[in-house]
Amino acid sequence: MSEKFLNNRFLTLYLIPFVLGLFTTLSFPPFNLTFINLIILPLIFYLIVFINKKSKSIYRKKPYKKNLFIFGLLFGFGFYLSGISWIINSLTFDENFKILIPFALILIPLFLSLFMAFTVLSVGPFLKFDFLSLLIFSASLAFSDYLRASLLTGFPWNLWAYSTIWANEVLQILNLIGLYSYNLLAITFFTIPVIFFFKIGSVKKFIVCSVTTLIILGLFIYGNYEINKNKQLLDKTEKTIFVKIISPNFDLKYGLNKKEIEERMKNLIRYSDPEKDRQTLFVWPEGVFSGYSFDEILTFKNLISNNFSEKHFIIFGANNLESESKNFYNSMFIINNKFEIVASYNKRKLVPFGEFLPFENFLNKFGLKKITEGHGSFLKGDKDNNLVFSQLNILPLICYEVIFPKLVQKSDAETNLIINISEDGWFGKSIGPEQHFAKAIFRAIENDTFFLRSANRGISAIIDNKGEVIKQLNRYEAGNIEFNVPLIKSNKIKNDLIFFILLITYLFIFLIYKRKNA
Repeated sequence: MSEKFLNNRFLTLYLIPFVLGLFTTLSFPPFNLTFINLIILPLIFYLIVFINKKSKSIYRKKPYKKNLFIFGLLFGFGFYLSGISWIINSLTFDENFKILIPFALILIPLFLSLFMAFTVLSVGPFLKFDFLSLLIFSASLAFSDYLRASLLTGFPWNLWAYSTIWANEVLQILNLIGLYSYNLLAITFFTIPVIFFFKIGSVKKFIVCSVTTLIILGLFIYGNYEINKNKQLLDKTEKTIFVKIISPNFDLKYGLNKKEIEERMKNLIRYSDPEKDRQTLFVWPEGVFSGYSFDEILTFKNLISNNFSEKHFIIFGANNLESESKNFYNSMFIINNKFEIVASYNKRKLVPFGEFLPFENFLNKFGLKKITEGHGSFLKGDKDNNLVFSQLNILPLICYEVIFPKLVQKSDAETNLIINISEDGWFGKSIGPEQHFAKAIFRAIENDTFFLRSANRGISAIIDNKGEVIKQLNRYEAGNIEFNVPLIKSNKIKNDLIFFILLITYLFIFLIYKRKNA
């Protein structure tokens, strides 16, 4: 890389990191150009070391650590600006929110980029062209992702691990070590090419590349073995449930009247195409009743009783207003053909501004409310309850909740099915639905359980316990998919202990050799 070119402070500290951040989006769904990370992360490492060097000469007019902070901030800004720009589409459904689009487009990515900025600021001064620096760089990025997923309400979107969504055999290690451990290993792998900048012999470089290749090959062989072994397990599984996943492709609209809601109900029934004598679980997506509460759609119970039999159960999403407490929730229900609630669940992870308004009492004075229909904010569900009835023990995930691996970790050990209902119309024509769907594949593998996903204007699918998509409906595709789903009991890790063991191991190796070399 031309040193004369990089001596331009504007290019190195502002333009190049921002452009590299923008290009990282191409490594994630729907593009899946994973190899880009093998270029971008080594370049980021190289440039941090270069900035360390030049901050004492070429860039000395500015405070040394400020250069690192600016570099990390601009890379993070490009990363999030391109990766989550779909957020602004949700602001186009209400005239009152359109004025906020420029602020959301800039301020949300800028806030998230602080995680990257402080990471580069913290570890940047220690980086050199050696293996210890490679370890501490990888560990710091992985820990930054973990913090982003945990602090405030958490936002574990587009961790580096998700760029390997196509490598299903390699992903099988998720069930043993968890998402954050796998993310650490993925970052380490992506950064490995930086060794070509190290002042070491060609033999050592060849050995490192060979060992890395063998590890990946080993993971592939292990994953292939697990997938083939699982096929035999599925053939022997006796407990099954016949399911139909419905995707109606409704327009995302506010203020529907009861006539329009009734028409939606009829369309859902038509897409469900119930067979009277076949025991079936129907899964309808979130948002199909457009802000109506469960009590309000009870007026259509005759449509259910006239079209479904006692062998039928329906899962769908609706608002839930508790009569005694007057608490208001975004909920998932299972009902029978008499429109009686068999089991219900209140959403635990709410979308900030989408489902609840932070500092609501203050912001209401400016005419602001949550983006979804209705004025008041939803309350967060306070129970980690599965939907349990008959032979089913279902982990319910409503829309956005699918991105949180901890909901899988904390789920009932007897879980034998995961169901995710979603309204992906909020994403519009952006890359959001494909990125959203990728998280479902990871959750299925982590829990080693079949995953059912019903999304309006998104990707609906039946995913097996090894993350293989058995059937799917693409966005804007209306209809149903059906399958006799084996009920596989959950088999998952319970916490992030392995991640912290790996993290501490990286840190200890770095500190021990740093002290030895000193």
